[in-house]
Amino acid sequence: MPKRLAPCPDRPNCVCSRDDAPRRHRVEPFAVTGDPAAAFARLNNLLAAAPRTVIVTATPDYLHAACRTRLGFVDDLECRLCPTEHVIHVRSASRLGHYDFGVNRARVEALRRQLQSGS
Repeated sequence: MPKRLAPCPDRPNCVCSRDDAPRRHRVEPFAVTGDPAAAFARLNNLLAAAPRTVIVTATPDYLHAACRTRLGFVDDLECRLCPTEHVIHVRSASRLGHYDFGVNRARVEALRRQLQSGS
């Protein structure tokens, strides 16, 4: 498993919380309050329960999920726990195509709301 998430390709179908992500791809990492391991486990549970989502890899500090869009395309969602920073870094990218019509950004922001609300 890589220690950092991969950079976004030079296409507008990816978002990433890496510090070096270009502005058009940039999203903020998920802030972690309380126990980082518990927050990451909660994220794992949210992804496991998400429709059209399959967890491909899960370790104590890394998650990779394949998310099928309503149109049948598969996107890759990666999350990396950084407990010393109290954040979970995130990257969501389409496997195919050039544009994603905001699907990856919407997915990340919906996950952020779920993590913050406790639902």
